[in-house]
Parts: sequence; structure tokens; C-alpha cells
Amino acid sequence: MTTNSDFPTPADEGRFRQLLAAARGIVRCDAAALLRLQGEVLVPVAVHGLSDDALGRRFPVSAHPRLAQLLDSEDGVRFAADCGLPDPYDGLIEGQPDILPIHDCMGAPLHCGGRLWGLVTLDALQPGAFADISAAQMQAVVTMLESGIEADETIRALAERAAREREMSRALQARGQPRELLGKSAAMKRLKQEIDTVAASDLSVLILGETGVGKELVAQRLHDRSARRDRPLVQINCAALPETLADSELFGHKRGAFTGAVQDRVGKFELADGGTLFLDEVGELPLPVQAKLLRVLQSGEVQRPGSDRLLRVDVRVLAATNRDLGKAVAEGRFRADLYHRLSVYPLRVPPLRERGRDVLALAGGFLEENQHRLGARNLRLSPDAALALMAYAWPGNVRELEHLISRAALRALAESRRGARWIAIEPRHLGLDSGTSRLAHGNEANEDVRHPSRPTAAQRDDTPAARAAQSLPASAPEADRLIGSGTLREATDEFQRRWIEAVLARHGGAYAAAARAAGMDRSNFHRLARRLGVAPEARRQTGRDADPH
Repeated sequence: MTTNSDFPTPADEGRFRQLLAAARGIVRCDAAALLRLQGEVLVPVAVHGLSDDALGRRFPVSAHPRLAQLLDSEDGVRFAADCGLPDPYDGLIEGQPDILPIHDCMGAPLHCGGRLWGLVTLDALQPGAFADISAAQMQAVVTMLESGIEADETIRALAERAAREREMSRALQARGQPRELLGKSAAMKRLKQEIDTVAASDLSVLILGETGVGKELVAQRLHDRSARRDRPLVQINCAALPETLADSELFGHKRGAFTGAVQDRVGKFELADGGTLFLDEVGELPLPVQAKLLRVLQSGEVQRPGSDRLLRVDVRVLAATNRDLGKAVAEGRFRADLYHRLSVYPLRVPPLRERGRDVLALAGGFLEENQHRLGARNLRLSPDAALALMAYAWPGNVRELEHLISRAALRALAESRRGARWIAIEPRHLGLDSGTSRLAHGNEANEDVRHPSRPTAAQRDDTPAARAAQSLPASAPEADRLIGSGTLREATDEFQRRWIEAVLARHGGAYAAAARAAGMDRSNFHRLARRLGVAPEARRQTGRDADPH
């Protein structure tokens, strides 16, 4: 005998007391009670004529044979005045100076939505008080109470639905407009293939990657390509989740569960029912919260704090972290069982420095966004700016690129001429740190990621820019000599000169192919090469090793 109903709110209790008062108008009695079945225990939800402490009692069905008989009956039972079975309400009649036994007792099971809901009990102090109560009168009491209970359930369901929709609206607003997972590099093609392989399943996925690589976009693509695409994708940032509020955020709470819980709240697991829950920065969860999360993942059941009701949820869980969870498990900072349950299918998102020319495609998307946001016309990267972006190591990954492009757009717009057909983003607008280049950072690993970012031979950046960077002097004396030999502009020109020579050599001197590899217009590429003394015209005029400055 089970039910999935919950304890009443004060408003529920008030409605139930009104129902009991109406029942006492049909059947004259000294006390009446409504008891809701919670598992194998009957819990008073409203009493009329019983003392206040009756509401705090719990009646295990196995310990109260009268209540057990009522639950097992079809139309209810009227117990004889001399029945030897103990009465659970002896001594609980309200307003009596002495502890008095109950002499007449009757009751009936109540149903709601086709399931056993609980009991109504009616009690009198005088023997034979219920002798003249007909079956029709008792049936009228049961019908009235069941109708009232169904109405109350409907009100509760509507209130929960409204709360769930409010929370869902907040979650969708917080997520904002989703972006596409851009990139055609070999590393991104592999990642997309892996996403499409696992998306159709319900396997848990652990998304690994450095800060700012776009792990949330991977989660979005996984959801969009799953069978749950028409259901919600709910995201929660575990790093911003205080331990004291974690229960409430993940599992919700009932009104009065703790100080400040002034109304019921729907948790993220309930919001994501039928859909996907994305636990971002899951490595930041405190150990006590990890244990509760593991229980939900194992059982598929959520229990709101302050409630005895267990809710079944059907949720696919995606998790993301920039932490080395294997190391955290070894150090006792992350539960091994939770780690294995989350990482059924791990996915590594490559850092931006491993993605080659993807940086230009991403920059173009961010420029388009800023163009509309700022009301600018045709924001464009200059050839020099494009080369600078390609040469940079991007320790902050895609997020750093996004913020950098926003700043550069503002600076370029401030310098632009009114009515210009386009606004060029130049290297000076980017404000890049020349010391943070692929030369210094291209093969560094992020210590917070379980899978090191050092590329394999198949993943290694093999662009002309990377090969040119590798040819630059790396020793400290040589680096000092290079820095001391001229200005930053001169050093940048030297790098660009070597880059262009490398790409031309790779394409047999074909400028059209070299310009395509550089992601540049052919005339702009030719103009830059000529300025740097790489073009044949400049070489004939100045000599092969002439300094264009």
C-alpha cells in the first residue's frame, strides 16, 4: 500500500478541516480524522475534535489492527462498542479533562485517482452512537471527502506545474541564445564525430577541457542530437553552488524545510525530467553533495528536503570539468563511484591553440555579433590582425578570444571615420601580449585537465605559422638578442615574413593557394608580402635579403 502524495501545506490542512467539519454535519460524532497513507504508515493530515498532539502522531498500519481492517475493507467498517481491538484515539478527544476511552468507531478507505489515498475515521464517546448511521450516509461522507481530496490534488498539481514552468523560464533565460560549435580543424572534426556517436544513447558523458574551450556548447550539441531534444536541457554551475543551498538547487525543497523556505521550490532534477541535466564544473561539488547526487543517479529518485515523497525522474546527466578528477579521486576530494558513473563516455574538448585556422572562423562570428551590438558597419580583420590571432597561444581559449574581439571592436569603432564602408581591426586594437605565442605555449598542458593537452603527432599543429614559429630562436640568449634588436612591430614583421615564406614554399610559390591557406584575400596577401619584401617585385628591387624598412 503506497502513495506518492506528500504532506499538506497549511492551506491544504485548512481545506481538509473544512471537509471534516462537513462530514461531521452528515454523521454526528465527537471526533473525525483524515489520515494519508505514506508507505506503511498513516499520517494525520487534518483532525476535528481531537487534541493537537494527534497531528504529530504517526500510526504504523501493522501496529494498529483497527486501521489495518479499515484499509483492507471495501466500503468501511463499524466496530462494535465492545470490540477488544485497541483504539488509536483513546485519550485524544479534544476538550476532555480526563483520558476517556472511545466507545464507537467507524471509518472507510478513501481513494484518489484510482489509488488508495488513506482513511477517514469517525469516533464517539457514547456506546451505540453510530447504530442508526446507514450505509447511504457513510457513502455520502466518503463521496464528499474523495471529491474534496481530488480537488485538492488538482490544486496542488496546478501549483507545482506553475512553479515548474517559472523555474524552467528562469533556466531558459539564464542559458540565453545557444551558439553553434564552430570549427573545421581535424581536432574539432574528431570531437563532433565523437559527439554524434554518443548523443543518441542515454549514457552519461563527462566533458573534459580547459577553461573557456566551450564545454557547454558540447553539452548543447549532445542534447540537440539526442532523442530528448524536444525536452528541456537544464544547466547548473556547480562552482557557484554553496553547500548550504546545493540540496535546494538540485532537488528542490518543501515550504518550511529550513529557515527562509517560504514556498515550495522545484529542483533542477525535476525541471530536467524527461530531458538532460548539465552539471557544469562538477569537480567543484563538496563531498556531502556528491553522495546525494550519487544516490539520485543510482536510484532515479529525488526527495525534496522537507518532504517524505520520492519522485521518479528520467534524466540524462552530462557533466563537465576542467579538473583532473582522477587525481581528485586519489586525493579523496572526489568520490570514485560518482566519477565512474559520470565518466561512462569521456569527451575531451581541444584547446584553441590546437585548432589551427578555427580561430579565424570564431573571430568572424564574434565580429558579426559585435557589429550588430555596436551598430557598426562591416567589422573586418586586417591581414596583420588575422596573422596575429593565428600566432597567439590563447591560454583563455574561446572565451578569451570572444572578449578580445569585443574590446578590439570598440577600439576600432572609436577610431573609425564616419561613413566608412568597413572598419578594419588592426593588431593594435587586439592588444595581444606578444610573449604569449604558440612558440611559448603551443605544447603546454593544462594541469587541471585529466587528459593532457600536449598534442599527439596526429594532432600537432602543422600549419605554416606553427612551423615558422618552431624555426624561431628558442634559447634565452637568442631570445634576448631578438627582443633587443628592434621594436615590437619589427619583430612582428619578421615573424610574418617567415610565415609567408613558409606558406609560399609549401605551395610552390603559388600566391593564390598561399592566400587561401592564410585565410586572406589574394590581393591583400600579395600586398602584405610585397611590403615585407617577400614578393618577387620587392625582391628584384631590394635584393633577397633586403630589409623592407
